[in-house]
Amino acid sequence: MTAKKATKIIPVVMCGGVGSRLWPLSRAEFPKQFLNLYGAEATLFQSTIERIIAVDDSIRDIIIITNEAHRFFVLDQLSRFPTIIPRLILEPVSRNTAPALTLAALEAQSLVADSKQG
Repeated sequence: MTAKKATKIIPVVMCGGVGSRLWPLSRAEFPKQFLNLYGAEATLFQSTIERIIAVDDSIRDIIIITNEAHRFFVLDQLSRFPTIIPRLILEPVSRNTAPALTLAALEAQSLVADSKQG
């Protein structure tokens, strides 16, 4: 009987944007994913992290792609999830989805290689 190889899930959360769709609430400096809309208990970003944990509560590493200017919003809002180890990819300039996901794939590959060594 052969043992099944465990698959490690490494979620990727993309939270960029220019803050134009929900103006005037959402702005480039404070986009919608960091807003607490309609009196909700969590922001859109925090709700996304909650959904990831709901899928598998053993997930620790989460790759988060965001604008360099939003890193402190991300870290502040992640403080309610003490078990999460954020792997931030900070974009100095937005370059859309393909480059961001390429960097995320490289980071995930690095995380998997590190876990095999340790």
